[in-house]
Amino acid sequence: MLSIQSFVFNPFSENTYVVSDSTKQAVIIDPGCFEPEEKAELDDYIKQQNLSVKYLLNTHCHIDHVLGNAHVKEKYKVPFLIHAEEEKVLRAVKSYASNYGFATYQEVLPDAFFKEGDVLSFGSTNWDILFLPGHAPGHIGFYDAREKVIFSGDVLFQGSIGRTDLPGGNFEVLIQSIRKKLFSLPDDVTVYSGHGATTTIGYEKATNPFCGLNSQR
Repeated sequence: MLSIQSFVFNPFSENTYVVSDSTKQAVIIDPGCFEPEEKAELDDYIKQQNLSVKYLLNTHCHIDHVLGNAHVKEKYKVPFLIHAEEEKVLRAVKSYASNYGFATYQEVLPDAFFKEGDVLSFGSTNWDILFLPGHAPGHIGFYDAREKVIFSGDVLFQGSIGRTDLPGGNFEVLIQSIRKKLFSLPDDVTVYSGHGATTTIGYEKATNPFCGLNSQR
């Protein structure tokens, strides 16, 4: 059974996840911790739970999801993985980070790349990698079929969807990612998003005004 701990970090109120299983092996998804107290909160949880971090993962590489990459990489000495299409998005962050007040942002580049169809394994856990472009060109999701959870980043939110006005964004592509990939999952799959509360696939299919099956799109 998975243990999922979420943290809300940085001025963008971004959700960072530490996910572990009964083996105490863990992954960190989208570390948005930037201030010292945010990094300490993340580290304290990992220490208190006696977790062994195995991977640093980004669903996508917009600034609010990568601010803590350098800290995690330096402290836990783990492989950092993204989709190849996100490398250019990641490399761009250092050019504008100071405009958002993050002048001390440190760039960390990936060790390896995901592609759709890959399986990520840690402990006794196996996740399918889903390619979900639209919000960002190389956006991915991490799907655990056994536990019926998906970490969807900024693709699908409770009652909303990811923005598509940033470089590489495409509204029609995003809607297709949601309807063809996410909405093909069982209705009782819990969605852990990059911002806001959790939801379920079935709830969003029925009620989401942007991409639900009753919407005009």
